[in-house]
Amino acid sequence: MILSQVFQTQSALNEAEVALCQRVFDHIVSVKKITSDPQRQDLASRIIQSYQHGVKDEDSLLSLLIDVRS
Repeated sequence: MILSQVFQTQSALNEAEVALCQRVFDHIVSVKKITSDPQRQDLASRIIQSYQHGVKDEDSLLSLLIDVRS
């Protein structure tokens, strides 16, 4: 899911950055039990946007996005 969002946003993330975003995505999907594709796409987009806006630490991304009410 993260990789498809990277392509859609034409983001220039390297392999390690994509892997970090994917770990965050997988963790949040698991914790919040997100199953619908629209919610998963929205989450992936928010992770990438947050990363691009400077939230580059995995724990910070998790803290920022796991508390967001869907």
